[in-house]
Amino acid sequence: MRTLRNYALIYDDQCPICQVYTKALVVTGVFEKKGREAYQVMDNQTCTLIDKDRARNEIALVNKKTGEVNYGLDSLLKVTYYIFPFAKYIFKIKPIYWLFKIIYSTISYNRKIIMPSGRTNDVCTPDFHLKNRSRYIIFAWIMTSYLMYKYSFHLGEYLPKSNYGREFFICGGQIIFQAMILWKIKFETKMDYLGNMMTISLVGSILLGFGILSGKLFSIQSSNFYLAYFGFVVFLMLLEHNRRAKILALGLTPTISWVIYRIIILIFIFFNIKF
Repeated sequence: MRTLRNYALIYDDQCPICQVYTKALVVTGVFEKKGREAYQVMDNQTCTLIDKDRARNEIALVNKKTGEVNYGLDSLLKVTYYIFPFAKYIFKIKPIYWLFKIIYSTISYNRKIIMPSGRTNDVCTPDFHLKNRSRYIIFAWIMTSYLMYKYSFHLGEYLPKSNYGREFFICGGQIIFQAMILWKIKFETKMDYLGNMMTISLVGSILLGFGILSGKLFSIQSSNFYLAYFGFVVFLMLLEHNRRAKILALGLTPTISWVIYRIIILIFIFFNIKF
């Protein structure tokens, strides 16, 4: 594979996602070793060429020979076209380009929510963007509800039969409940918290999805296994919730209220109370 020379891909070195895929581009020979520059330690030439504010939000690809700079999805597509030239024909289709642009923006603006660095002096934190934060929360809400619904079938001996509507209502109720508990805090901080909370819910539900797959792989039918695994995942979620609340300097209040909400819901479900 030919190497892109005289190019620099500006990435966030406090973002694990950014670190992995940019390093992969170097290892596979798409970029030279010096073609991967951390935003936090850019050289002087790069600093003069890019819009530093925009580069915090969207990864920048700099042609140091011509001075041309691409941002966000366009920078990644330029690299993609170099590796897979036929991709140009795919992304010329406007609905496909539009969809991937939304996906890219949602991930990029929420990368510190998906994987918080925990550093207060992180100069590459993206701007708060309400539309992208809302998209991410709604996506996590829908996916979490679906996976929880699927997992509930394996807890049939312990809980009444569920449905997607109930799980959707429970997950949405958690968002509203936590927002009410934290009603006094700054709006952006509240949305940061809700984004983190829904990341935990999404990851937890994905882990439950792996539990379902493992059960099918090893032909496990026992509800005891699924209940124990569910408890283990909830324990991990609780630890992560507390860690992220500390990063946001919110103390124990959101973690305690998160647990209280879940206990209330469990009581409603256990006694088959309609809501």
